[in-house]
Amino acid sequence: MIKVEKNIAGRPLKIESGQIARQAGGSVFISYGETAILATVCCSSEPREGIDFLPMQVEYREKHYAGGKIPGGFFKREAKPTDAEVLTSRLTDRPIRPLIPKNYRHELQIMLTTMSYDGVNTPDVVAAIGASAALLLSPVPFDGPIASVKVGLIDGEYILNPTHEQMESSDLDLIVTGKKDKICMIEGGSNFVPEKTILEALDVAMEGINDIVDLQMEFSEHFDNSYEIVDTKVITEDIEKSLDGTYLSKMEKIFDLDTKQARDDEFNAIEKEALEPYLEDEEMYPEVKNHIKNMFKNTVRKTVLDKKVRVDGRGLEDIRDISVVESILPRAHGSALFTRGETQSIAALTLGSSRDEQIIDSMASDYKKSFLLHYNFPPYCVGETGRIGFTNRREIGHGHLAERSLKPILPSSEEFPYTVRIVSEITESNGSSSMASVCGGSLAMMNAGVPIKEHVAGIAMGLIMEDDNYAVLSDILGTEDFLGDMDFKVAGTKDGISAIQLDLKVPGLSMDVLSNALKQANKGRMHILGEMNKAIDKPNALSPYAPQIESFKIDKDKIGALIGPGGKNIKALQENAECVINIEDDGTVSVSAENKAKLDNAISQIKAVVQDPEVGTIFDGKVTKILDFGAFVEFAPGREGLVHISQLAWERVNKVEDVLSEGDEVKIKLFEIDKQGRLNFSIKLLTEKPE
Repeated sequence: MIKVEKNIAGRPLKIESGQIARQAGGSVFISYGETAILATVCCSSEPREGIDFLPMQVEYREKHYAGGKIPGGFFKREAKPTDAEVLTSRLTDRPIRPLIPKNYRHELQIMLTTMSYDGVNTPDVVAAIGASAALLLSPVPFDGPIASVKVGLIDGEYILNPTHEQMESSDLDLIVTGKKDKICMIEGGSNFVPEKTILEALDVAMEGINDIVDLQMEFSEHFDNSYEIVDTKVITEDIEKSLDGTYLSKMEKIFDLDTKQARDDEFNAIEKEALEPYLEDEEMYPEVKNHIKNMFKNTVRKTVLDKKVRVDGRGLEDIRDISVVESILPRAHGSALFTRGETQSIAALTLGSSRDEQIIDSMASDYKKSFLLHYNFPPYCVGETGRIGFTNRREIGHGHLAERSLKPILPSSEEFPYTVRIVSEITESNGSSSMASVCGGSLAMMNAGVPIKEHVAGIAMGLIMEDDNYAVLSDILGTEDFLGDMDFKVAGTKDGISAIQLDLKVPGLSMDVLSNALKQANKGRMHILGEMNKAIDKPNALSPYAPQIESFKIDKDKIGALIGPGGKNIKALQENAECVINIEDDGTVSVSAENKAKLDNAISQIKAVVQDPEVGTIFDGKVTKILDFGAFVEFAPGREGLVHISQLAWERVNKVEDVLSEGDEVKIKLFEIDKQGRLNFSIKLLTEKPE
């Protein structure tokens, strides 16, 4: 068994191999503190035929036993991956994929299983390190190693790999993955920090990354992981030159077309003509098709670098035209249509009570989410047909990024005690629909009357790089994303960044390029915010279709009285007042009803249970018991008072039964609280005294 160890941010990082999962192509057992992950890599012996992509699958799974828990639910076992597991899988997949040759066609599966969790060291960064180390031991051609670290910011101090507890008070949650001295991926959120803070955090991250990369290199020296890639190219230079001579000038004219559809149609026509002579040649057909694609790619890149002109004719920093339509969905609690060029999102917002919060069951803990953003990307938004089924990983990832972008702007639960759900329906897509979701979501919140102080906007930046020559592109198109070298998304307000995500197709970027990209992104974000503020710059009144919710606190020792034996009181309150009541352990009571009248009625009934009523207060009561000297009336669930026989009517009453029966509903007025604290009510005081 081979084992290496190094102290990273005050805790031991250990990488071991040779004891567990020895039949895998590469396997390591990696631990950081007492958080441990088994990382395995397996690849097929033969390449997969008939594909033009890397068939790689990254699967991260958390086992509840790792945190000393039994899973919730009926089956009591881990089932389909949670959103958190999908997001962690993506955090590993995204930086690794560009480091494996594009022509590698062997089925590749990376399995990452959290088997121990100490509640201190989060497993997301450990998973990426484990995958990198396992790849170094496998026969897979991998231009690594890579390492992931997390950076926090607490009281102005940068913290490398902060603990779970430290992250609760951090203004920054940044995951950075890189090679030696180069950034490969960034993912994170922040409390509106400036670009300068992000760059400083990246410097801190790079120090940790370099240490972990060195540890993996030391580890890999103990193994022979040689590999060979066979070049299967069959197209000749003469055919390539002929294709270039015939179609290169036609490719350049695609830039003169205004719309995505027109450009796609022209490219498809060129491709069809070029492939016509090779329809029967099974070997040459895919080679020619690939060369045509590369011709277009090289034309796009050369035009951008040499002429500073983009596919749609814009300059490098130009933002596409923006339009906003408020309240496009009349019965939604809030909605907005955000269009930027040929990218379009309908953001629909729904307000709910605390009962609508999402319950998360994880290996670490169970918790609730009161803000949700879901992103849908139907095939029609790009003019295609496709399978409709479960939410895919891309949709989960884009939704999470938009949710993270908007979450810091939300008011506190005390100020706005609602559960907020935003759904972004992408109805057109040509570049950065996740950032359109951020803009649309911010507009929908103001439209719904959510008391946010300002807008959040997002922008996607691209990059074309050839050696030392590069161009940063603002508000990229889908083509520029596909053919370029970077997809860099930045979201925030005018004051700072709330979320950031970087994906690369090159092995890594220098800090200088990242710095320039951040500056250019800031300029673009300010422009988009200006357009959004023209449409709506402050929250509307709450939608009349939204539920009415109010929160207040009661004494903790009154919680039991409000709930009642077996929940009797709270059930009766909710039924009688037509409301939903939620009680927290700290005494916070949240009440929701469909309108203001029902809400006020519910709150008065709750306060009647938990507070001593004031003399003169009038209640709707129900007779519960008839006695010779009077009747007991329940004025709130679990609380009764006496109406003495003398208080039933102004005239003399001989028998209580002559006036009242058990179950009667009556109005009563509290006229006295005696020395023993007993509540004395009257019916007659609510009627006019006869002369």
